Amino acid sequence: MSTGFVQTLPVFSAADLTVVRGANLGDVLSIADEMDLDDVYELGARAATARLAVQPGGAGHLAVVPGSVIGTAGNAVHLDAALTLMTANGTTTELLVLVEVDGSGDIDAIYAMPLARMTPRTDYTLVGIDRTSARARFAEVACVSFARGTLVTLASGAQTPIQDLAPGDMILTRDDGPRPLRWIGASTARAVGEFAPVRIRAGALNNSGDLVVSPESRLFIYQRLDALGAGRHEVMVRARHLVNGDSIVQHDGGFVDYFQLLFDEHQIIYAEGIAAETMLVDPRTRSVLPEALAEGADGTLSQPLPGHTRRAHQDFEVKQDLVERPDAAEILRRASTR
Repeated sequence: MSTGFVQTLPVFSAADLTVVRGANLGDVLSIADEMDLDDVYELGARAATARLAVQPGGAGHLAVVPGSVIGTAGNAVHLDAALTLMTANGTTTELLVLVEVDGSGDIDAIYAMPLARMTPRTDYTLVGIDRTSARARFAEVACVSFARGTLVTLASGAQTPIQDLAPGDMILTRDDGPRPLRWIGASTARAVGEFAPVRIRAGALNNSGDLVVSPESRLFIYQRLDALGAGRHEVMVRARHLVNGDSIVQHDGGFVDYFQLLFDEHQIIYAEGIAAETMLVDPRTRSVLPEALAEGADGTLSQPLPGHTRRAHQDFEVKQDLVERPDAAEILRRASTR
């Protein structure tokens, strides 16, 4: 199994989504080849997402990691399709179908990963089945992204809005000093569900201004005292795990412009005065890169990227249960200044 980052995915089991009208009446969610457009699905009244913990595996698929709440450790997880569902009022919702298979290649479980909030006892009509975009949509969720307007520290010390950066700009990195930016990606997403941005208000983590990032983005924090009990002073924390509804909030609604920064190595940069990671290229995220860049055809990058396989700071992520508490941000703020 790969030693890549572990990602926990909020998923429903296939049995949570049942066809209540249509050709497959009574059936639960299945693989794309067994679905029919215009079938109407309903989310069970007691349905709740569970966390499927995965990391990049072999042959481009994901693998269930030990300790996952659901799934069998070591099993492969494949992205089957991206579905588009529509409610009676015309609102569309996307979800990804993930298929877990055992060592023999047999299907062990099917999951639905919603990209927006879904409501029990609501009719969802299947209006789109896309077998080609699932990997790209998943990559967009997995990528660490900064919102438009984020001030990034250049090698000169100047603060520049992220949308004004260009390949070749020298950016200050924590581990390697000035480094040239290789690529900057940009996309606009509905700010809902897995795409709803997290706002870290100015001062919450000793940051100079509000920092708005994607939920999967990880922040690097040096604790002068190991206040979290992580067993080390240097920690990396996912933005989603710090949401407390006050100094750190998640905005659901509208649209958000996201930007991704790529270097030859996985780096930690400074955004709004906070040390934060840049894009990591692995099987989860590679689909967001332009084809020429991903394949190394322009000569600037190669596959795999040596600086994206393993760096010391990649092992600093703290366990979710250490930071999913209302005072986690305040603990980290104080620990980093004492």
